Amino acid sequence: MKVARTFASDTEAELFALVEQIAEEELAPRAAAGEESGTYPLDLVKLLGKVGVLGLPFPERYGGAGLSYEFYVQVLERLAYGWLAVAESAHVHVLACHGIAAFGSDELRESVLPAMLAGDRLGATCMSEAEAGSDLAAIRTRAERDGDDYVITGTKAWVTHGGVADRYSVFCRTGPAGPGGLSCLLVDASTPGVLPAAPERKMGVRALPTAQVGFDQVRVSADRMLGRRNRGMLVAASVFDHGRLGISACALGIAQAALDHACGYAKQRVQFGSPVISFQGVSFLLADMATQIAAARALLLSVARMKDGGRAISTEVAKCKLFATDTAMRVTTDAVQVLGGSGYTRDHPVERWMREAKLLQIIEGTNQIQRVAIAGGL
Repeated sequence: MKVARTFASDTEAELFALVEQIAEEELAPRAAAGEESGTYPLDLVKLLGKVGVLGLPFPERYGGAGLSYEFYVQVLERLAYGWLAVAESAHVHVLACHGIAAFGSDELRESVLPAMLAGDRLGATCMSEAEAGSDLAAIRTRAERDGDDYVITGTKAWVTHGGVADRYSVFCRTGPAGPGGLSCLLVDASTPGVLPAAPERKMGVRALPTAQVGFDQVRVSADRMLGRRNRGMLVAASVFDHGRLGISACALGIAQAALDHACGYAKQRVQFGSPVISFQGVSFLLADMATQIAAARALLLSVARMKDGGRAISTEVAKCKLFATDTAMRVTTDAVQVLGGSGYTRDHPVERWMREAKLLQIIEGTNQIQRVAIAGGL
């Protein structure tokens, strides 16, 4: 189903058309085999950098396009429609760039952002640990000051791009226990002592590597700190706000793909002499799926416009992430149901989208944590 979209300029319309072409011709044809083999499609991520997608929401002075988040999330949705692993990779990279753009020094921005926005250098964010997932105040990875440097020791978990990233934004303890003692340091992957582990064996999104990354006496200059010392939670909060917008867009992409595939199948599948889409039990299921997706998209674009307008979005983006990812889980599960036994096989992509949707309910803060944030806002 063609999604009706409104763009602010001819430039946006032309760029979106290019993104659609890339998603249809480069992403979608490789998705099934790429997920089966678990091969990271670095070439496709670099292609997105080459055409300007990775720099969409960043200032032109650093090589970005200076476009709105309202436009960027629509691009991310369309990429996820083609292949979630590529969209999620772009999203994770943009998040890493956001931390640098929003909290890095002028010198750091100018030295590292142009290559990252062009896709020549890949970024990652290291927040979680084995005992510090939703509870970032429990982070134990430590950075001790030594002259003009910090020396980092510890292990980060669930690092998307772990082992393939060129730069890691590492959240570590520089002060006392609790949320007030965290800082964020930008570390080059080539620095001695940076030790990525083997990728995790995930249920879905297998083509996107997720791994532990160890830091064994890793020395990094103090001028590579993002934000202020012991104020890393401010950086984390900003990254989470933007991350939840991106995850919502990715969720919409796979939900829309699942709906479209289920509709196509229901029109072709004949039972009792009629296409199954003519049966109320199936057609009402599809109607609910379409309505939920439309509502989630309206919420996403509304929150993106709030962000573009400079308004606080923490509570609203929690609602968005909660609703969009729950919608993706519900829609992809129902798509499997529409296809029946065929939906449970790898001959159709709906089972893959269902497995991928489950991940989106967990990352960037579980949906239980989103409810805590929403309730706190009330």
